[in-house]
Amino acid sequence: MEAFVVLCTFPDLEEARQIGAVLVERQVAACVNLLPGVESIYRWEGRVERAGEVLALIKTVRYPEVEAALRELHPYELPEILAIPVATGLPAYLAWLGAAGVEGAG
Repeated sequence: MEAFVVLCTFPDLEEARQIGAVLVERQVAACVNLLPGVESIYRWEGRVERAGEVLALIKTVRYPEVEAALRELHPYELPEILAIPVATGLPAYLAWLGAAGVEGAG
């Protein structure tokens, strides 16, 4: 079972909270950490843009389902969805992460 940390930015804290809660309720994510106060600088449609955002760190063993849910629920036309494989970690935490990603586990 492969674990991932998925990075995803949101326009505001309320949107991030709502979608993060849905991911955990649907049991596609074990945990979502929200980091408000992120400033993003990026190029969009030929212009350099700046925006205040909230970064979500989504821990999961069910990446395809997380991606599908984010694509369904996210307000951005092109949301940031980056999955970073977890190479190693505390074995007990990784076991919890795997159990939280199994239907009916909690």
